[in-house]
Amino acid sequence: MKMKKIILTSIILLPLLTKAQDIHFSQFNETPVLLNPAMSCTAFDTRIIANYRNQWASVTSPFQTYGISIEKTIKHLKLKKAYTGLALSIYKDKAGDAGLGAILVNLGFNAVVKTSAHGKFSAGIGGGINYRTIDPSKLQWESQYNGSTYDAAIASGEKTPTNSFIQGDLVAGIVYHYAKSERYISANDGTKFDIGASVFHYNMPKYSYALSGDKQFVKYAVHGNFDIGIQNAGIAIVPSALYMRQGPSQEINVGCLFKYIIQDQSVYTGIKKASSIALGAYYRVGDAIIPALQFQYDKYAFCVSYDLNTSQLTGASKAKGGLEFSLKFNTSPGYGKALGASINRPTYK
Repeated sequence: MKMKKIILTSIILLPLLTKAQDIHFSQFNETPVLLNPAMSCTAFDTRIIANYRNQWASVTSPFQTYGISIEKTIKHLKLKKAYTGLALSIYKDKAGDAGLGAILVNLGFNAVVKTSAHGKFSAGIGGGINYRTIDPSKLQWESQYNGSTYDAAIASGEKTPTNSFIQGDLVAGIVYHYAKSERYISANDGTKFDIGASVFHYNMPKYSYALSGDKQFVKYAVHGNFDIGIQNAGIAIVPSALYMRQGPSQEINVGCLFKYIIQDQSVYTGIKKASSIALGAYYRVGDAIIPALQFQYDKYAFCVSYDLNTSQLTGASKAKGGLEFSLKFNTSPGYGKALGASINRPTYK
């Protein structure tokens, strides 16, 4: 059994070490600035999102990822059709028996231009540091197998040149944002969408615990998400898709949520708060089916999802993948100005 664990650990860690996988969430719509720096402040004056993910607990030491992102607009009174935004994100990741870890701190800046009454174009750049670590003492080697079992007392004869290193990283992206008749977080009387593209690691930072000079592959992403309200029906359809390519690897995510409007916000008094519940699923091609449930109330949203593994690892994982949570707070442009803080209404003037 122990030898099986060594093999499984190697299978899981090898892709991480050779492909330099980035911090990863299934709820990609709930990590906007991690997906594209241009996503910051296109729909909200202020947005704060906390994320947590726990994966592969049934196979090895859990892969745990968590973090927070904060976005804030910077208004320019002289520029009526344009403004800028700032975003700060901090994420931490720890993977597998060897404690393969990463701490990512990134600062993003974007410029948003209103192209029409309902449309905006945004371009953003980001930069930061990625602190990578590993605990070699927890690695298990073939030379420590005594013929029948693993024996930690046997010297492995292996050395890791470095246990940690720091990368300087760069990212850039563009987004087109459209929102029509969107009144608040659970609006059901209009349509909104974001379509964008981003490029990561275009400076190709070095990535190697062996000090080999190997560089991280550039990653490209194309994404789109829609929120299509069906007027007078009390429901909305929320489809989204993501395609990423990094070196020889690619990832395709598609899915849809169906949102039911529990209650609309009272326009003038603000006593009743808008709320909705959404249920649906995503599919990461060749890897997992991801059921998701989201609840929204006023300026807050909570989402939970679970990865049901469908890859070749199902023999060991028993289809158990990853549990994920996200919690979001936002305020929309113009909130509190039009009707004495009683309605959360974007302005496109």
